[in-house]
Amino acid sequence: MWTDRKDSHSRRSYDAGESYDSVSSSATIVSNLAVIGKAMVIQGQITSRESLHVEGEVNGRIELPDCRLTIGRNGRVAADAVAREIEVLGSVRGDLRATKKITIRKGGRLVGDLRTPGIVIEEGAYFKGRIEIVGYEPQQVSRETAIGAAARA
Repeated sequence: MWTDRKDSHSRRSYDAGESYDSVSSSATIVSNLAVIGKAMVIQGQITSRESLHVEGEVNGRIELPDCRLTIGRNGRVAADAVAREIEVLGSVRGDLRATKKITIRKGGRLVGDLRTPGIVIEEGAYFKGRIEIVGYEPQQVSRETAIGAAARA
């Protein structure tokens, strides 16, 4: 049944002097995942420090150096991509580089070259391209951290 009553607990009024930081710090972080929906088309470069799930279309370049990239069953990607892990359930045309693993799931379609320390291609997946298996690339240690560690030794 429809009601005209306002839920006083779900709404909060903010003081004009209250900072945005204090308001946003009270919010709970739900996830570090960005989603490109089925009806979205992105042209250009995507760079993020969040994992990305693509169900729409991306044309260009994707850079998620420390995150996971998932191309969902409805996803269509025509882009080169760099990520920690890449999982393909949809369609990808482009070169992929992962610092941990690339997985092509059943029904996934990938045309392009791969560079990764780990690869999984499930039965029923389509792949056309070259694979270069490389050693695991741990995160780079900054020069200052290396100098500090050497000084303590």
